[in-house]
Amino acid sequence: MRDASINLRALPEQRDLIDHAANLLGKNRSDFMLEAACERAQTIVLDQVFFNLDEKKFQQFTALLDAPQGVNPGLERLMAVKAPWSTDKA
Repeated sequence: MRDASINLRALPEQRDLIDHAANLLGKNRSDFMLEAACERAQTIVLDQVFFNLDEKKFQQFTALLDAPQGVNPGLERLMAVKAPWSTDKA
């Protein structure tokens, strides 16, 4: 059972368009909107964590990941800073 509520305000034209599309699929407005919103949300999340490369680009990508790390003075300075919450007196 659904127990979380999501409220939206829409223009009458938007509501009518959504209702028309929902009816075409044999769904009610809530089911249609929830399904559409979840599909869009999933696409956005996957775009942040998944990317597709051809074999050549994948090999270049993994070569960069596997290459030895170069000297990074900025990172070295950052890592040398004592954290304010650190209790280490050294």
